[in-house]
Amino acid sequence: MAEPATIAPFSFYEFFAGGGMARAGLGPLWRCLWANDLDPLKARAYADNWGAGHFQLGDVFEVRAGDLPGSADLAWASSPCQDFSLAGRRAGLAGVRSSAFWGFWRVMQGLERDGRAPRLIVIENVLGLLTSHGGEDFRVVCQTLTEAGYRVGALEIDAARFTPQSRPRLFIVASRSPPPSALTVPAPQAPFHSPKIVAASGRLDGATAKAWTWWRLEPPAARNLALADLLEPDHLVRWRSNADTERLISQMSPRHLAQWRAAVAGTDPAVAAIYRRTRQEDGRRVQRAELRLDGLAGCLRTPGGGSSKQFILKAVEGQVRSRLLTPREGARLMGLPDGYRLPKSATNALKVVGDGVAAPVVAHLGERLLRPVLEASNAADWSAVA
Repeated sequence: MAEPATIAPFSFYEFFAGGGMARAGLGPLWRCLWANDLDPLKARAYADNWGAGHFQLGDVFEVRAGDLPGSADLAWASSPCQDFSLAGRRAGLAGVRSSAFWGFWRVMQGLERDGRAPRLIVIENVLGLLTSHGGEDFRVVCQTLTEAGYRVGALEIDAARFTPQSRPRLFIVASRSPPPSALTVPAPQAPFHSPKIVAASGRLDGATAKAWTWWRLEPPAARNLALADLLEPDHLVRWRSNADTERLISQMSPRHLAQWRAAVAGTDPAVAAIYRRTRQEDGRRVQRAELRLDGLAGCLRTPGGGSSKQFILKAVEGQVRSRLLTPREGARLMGLPDGYRLPKSATNALKVVGDGVAAPVVAHLGERLLRPVLEASNAADWSAVA
C-alpha cells in the first residue's frame, strides 16, 4: 500500500488515523506528513500498510505542535464518535472519548502560534454530533473553528453512494481562505445538505452564522456495485450450521420474515445482510434478526458484542445458509483494495475496518472540494504576489 516516492502537490496531517483510511481515500496526490492514533492495534495496521516512520502512537492530549513536521495544507480528524453516536451514551463533547476533539484543537492552536495553521480542516463524525446536547456540541465546534478564522460548512455523505454499505457520516469542512464562489451555493442543496444539517446550521448565531458556508459538492456517478458483488466465493467461507441458520431466521419479526420468504421465492439468488438487535415488544425484550435486502450491508461496527456482528444470509436454488461477514468483505465495503493488509485475527481486522472512514467518500471529497479549494487559494496567493 505504500505510495510512490514522488512529491505530491498537497500535504496533510491525519489525526485519529486508525488504519489510514482517510489516507487511502486521499490517494497519491496527497502526502501524509504525520499521523497519530492511541490504539496499538490500529497503529500496527497503519504501519503494515503505510510505514511507521511518520506515525506517533499515543493520546492526542500528549501531542504537541512541535511533534508535527512542516506545514500541512490539511488537518484531517476522524475523532472518536462513541459519545455522539445514537448507540452510545450521548455524553457529547464532555464524554471521555469525544473530548479528544479538544486535544486535537490544542494542537491546532499550537500550529497557529507557530504560523503553521492548516489551510483546511476536516472533522468527520457521526450524525449524532448535529443534535448532541440539543445541537450545542455542533454549535461549539463551529464556533471554535470560526473564532480561529475559518469559514465553516458541513456535509452529510452516506458511503452507500459509493460502496454497498449504509454509512451516513458528517463532514465539517473549514477553510482559512474565503471560499471561491464556484465551490459554494447560496442556499442548502440536496443531496449533501440534509435536513439535519439545515436545522443545525439554523441554531448558529453571531459570527459563527456569518462564517457559515454552503459547500457545493457534486454527487458521484450512480453506484453499480451491490453487496453480493463484494462477497467471497461460497467455497472459501465458513458457513454456520443449519440449526444456527434456522435459529437466525426464527428471530425475524413477522414483517422481515415475510420479506425474506418473498425473496427466496424468486428466481434469483437472495442475499441479505443481518444484524441482531434487542427490541422492546409488548413490554419484554426480544432479540430480533433485522435484515436488509436492498443490496446494501448495514453500517459496519467494531466487534464488541452480539449486536455488532453482521451476518450474511443467502439462498440459492432452495438452499439457505448463513455466515458472518468476513474481514476482507468488511474492508471492501469500506472501499479498501484487496491489497490492504489486515490483522490476522478476524476480531482485530473487523475492529480496524469498522472504526474508520469509507475511503471512496474521502476520495470524492478530496477531488471535488478540498483540492479545488486549495488550488483556488494558491491562485489567489500568486495573484497577490504579481
